[in-house]
Amino acid sequence: MRLLFLRLILSGVAAMTTGSAGFARGLDATAISDYANLSLTPPSTSAIIVCHGFGCRIHTEIGIGAGDRARLAQMFSGAKASAAAERAAIATAGQWFDRRIGPATGTTHHIARAGYEHFTEAENQFDCIDTSRNTTTLLLLLDQLGLLKFHRVEQTVARGGFLDGRWPHATAVITDLKTQIKWAVDPWTHPAGEKPDVKPLETWLQEN
Repeated sequence: MRLLFLRLILSGVAAMTTGSAGFARGLDATAISDYANLSLTPPSTSAIIVCHGFGCRIHTEIGIGAGDRARLAQMFSGAKASAAAERAAIATAGQWFDRRIGPATGTTHHIARAGYEHFTEAENQFDCIDTSRNTTTLLLLLDQLGLLKFHRVEQTVARGGFLDGRWPHATAVITDLKTQIKWAVDPWTHPAGEKPDVKPLETWLQEN
């Protein structure tokens, strides 16, 4: 079981990109390629594909309706003052997103930091490959809806790799358009229903 989990992690991390190129507004060829590498349909403003089951092994399609779009717009209504306010709104949207997709994916009670010891219940859990992709999907959805004014969505980034004594771990990333500082948006460290970590990527890269 541990060997299978390691294969899933390594295959997922191999698909992570550590470059600095960001996605253009909406979806560009790079973004589409990233999704194709995981056999996923890129997100649209009407439907998304959510990964779960470890290594993006299970795909669940979820429709995005007018009510969902209105809720997200409301979350960002007070985020027009600054990049910090927008990051706070992103964290709130991440919390909403987790609760929104839970009933459809069976992940309503998922735990924090799910790993190989939880592989027997993986269908109802997220590993970091799942959460980094799902969070990127949410961020691209926000971007397509015109709700991101201060940030650009980046490709996912991974840290660790066993040789440095750390397990591989991946996160979604945004860049502050004014400062060019990159921020990790990482829900994997939290159980169901909590806000994701939003912290400078430089800090995130140094953590275990």
